[in-house]
Amino acid sequence: MLNEPTLEKLKALRLDALAAAWLEQQKKPEVGKLGFDERLGLLVDAEWLARENARFRRMHKEAKLKYPEACVEDVDYSAKRELEKAVIRQLATCGWVAEHHNIAIVGAAGTGKSWIGCALAQQAMRRGYRAVYRRAPRFFDHEIVLAHADGTYGNLLSRIARIDVLILDDWALAAASERERRDLLEILEDRQGLRSTIITSQLPTDRWHAHVGDPMLADAICDRFLSRAHRIALKGPSRRPPLARDGEKK
Repeated sequence: MLNEPTLEKLKALRLDALAAAWLEQQKKPEVGKLGFDERLGLLVDAEWLARENARFRRMHKEAKLKYPEACVEDVDYSAKRELEKAVIRQLATCGWVAEHHNIAIVGAAGTGKSWIGCALAQQAMRRGYRAVYRRAPRFFDHEIVLAHADGTYGNLLSRIARIDVLILDDWALAAASERERRDLLEILEDRQGLRSTIITSQLPTDRWHAHVGDPMLADAICDRFLSRAHRIALKGPSRRPPLARDGEKK
């Protein structure tokens, strides 16, 4: 059959989805009534969609989101949270990523800060932006410390600087060390006006300066992040399910 050489060439060109769609078209008599341009358009759409899905899967794997299923469509707007739907809808357009703005998400433990951050990162990935999640205590106390020790610190900063959306989750749980302050400043300096950062914290933003400690570093860190940051303050009780008592179902 003349189809076989064509299929082999399509696969050699790595147009597997297009080849599969072409074979599928031949099984449907009604498709034969379409014009050449229409059939070609359907084939190109199939290949494009397959590549977009593959790219999203790669980005999703790279992001390592704490809540990989989080999405803006599932955000809970119950009254106790005091979360405005208009704010999330505006952020869901990802204009903040295009304009290289930041997001600060604050609230008590269990109010859903990490989930909201992951949902916004997920939305950014849908729009083609790369995202990476890091839990701040582990990132600063282990990953960066190791990079300092083995001489890969510069490479790590370069990798982080290229990420469109960086999530630093649970920042400011403990007093900041001198190294952490300087490392955070370097990260924010590389990203200012070029990339976007999401920071979640139990500490309200008006206490961040005091938390950093060193006045000069605090000024530099807060200026680089908060001057271009959208702020979300989550209220309400913890959303984590309570532990079941003896004899109760979990």
